[in-house]
Amino acid sequence: MNLHKLILTNNACYKAGRTITPKGIMVHSTGVNNPNLKRYVGPDDGLLGKNQYNNHWNQDKPDGRQVCIHGFIGKLADGTIATYQTLPWNMRGWHCGSGSKGSGNDTHIGFEICEDGLTDASYFSAVYKEAVELCVYLCNLYNLTEKDVICHSEGYKQGVASNHGDVMHWFPKHGKSMDTFRAEVGKLLVASAPATEPAPTTQKTLYRVQIGAYSVKANADAMLSKIKAAGFTDAFIKTE
Repeated sequence: MNLHKLILTNNACYKAGRTITPKGIMVHSTGVNNPNLKRYVGPDDGLLGKNQYNNHWNQDKPDGRQVCIHGFIGKLADGTIATYQTLPWNMRGWHCGSGSKGSGNDTHIGFEICEDGLTDASYFSAVYKEAVELCVYLCNLYNLTEKDVICHSEGYKQGVASNHGDVMHWFPKHGKSMDTFRAEVGKLLVASAPATEPAPTTQKTLYRVQIGAYSVKANADAMLSKIKAAGFTDAFIKTE
């Protein structure tokens, strides 16, 4: 994962300052043929490139809308794929609607995958992989599992998000679904889990029993012979 951070501090959502305890992750896609991160994340940090229209989301109400999300996945200026964190992960975002249909805002971290024309297999493969790795990172961060990952359209079916189709208008074009996505998140979670520490070996405690103490060695030798004859072969004489 190629993770960077540029918090959208000018967005009204960030200024609202509400926090959540993340219970899940919601995957979105932008719905616009523009794979460039600079369209949504700004200003240019030297990697994003300049947005000549200045219509990124680091403003009070981007495009006149109350929208904001925790992260974006897409292209940097040099064409490489990256993830940008745009809100603190535990801040309440505005990414899945308003009112009762947007209750996922209270429970889910959301991120957008920047769409292209939906037909470029190499671009899809790269952002899909980045999205899987981001979900693994967030699951490890908040003790979540792949079962806690949904997309926007699944959120709508669960009654926690507005009526959007993402990402199921895109993933199936490349032979993927949210089930395959979750399976790959789960596989990576297992691979990234810390190795189990071996159980400590229990030390055996020994208790020694002293039969007697003698000032005459012959008496000590006699007692040693006697107890060895009785089967206590580990018996010994120790001088002090």
